Amino acid sequence: MAHVSFYRNYGKTFKKPRRPYEKERLDAELKLVGEYGLRCKRELWRVQYALSRIRNNARMLLTLDEKNSRRIFEGEALLRRMNRYGLLDESQNKLDYVLALIVENFLERRL
Repeated sequence: MAHVSFYRNYGKTFKKPRRPYEKERLDAELKLVGEYGLRCKRELWRVQYALSRIRNNARMLLTLDEKNSRRIFEGEALLRRMNRYGLLDESQNKLDYVLALIVENFLERRL
């Protein structure tokens, strides 16, 4: 008889802030939630987490040598994904533009 597993290991989708009651962060989050019509702050944290992972990936690729095959292959894949998501234009095909992305770029796609 085959064993059926009902457990899944899903990855994290958001990361809560380290300090829950920082006034500046709370005000900025509330403004973004109201401006972009988010249901809860968890949706904002999800976007921030996705952006941080993308930027960390770009930062890691920029540390590699220009001619490194991994940098070329993964860098092109990352830039294609950003173009497909509508975050970068075709003319912005450098990893430096990925580092310049901010949360508002992601949230603009919702409108």
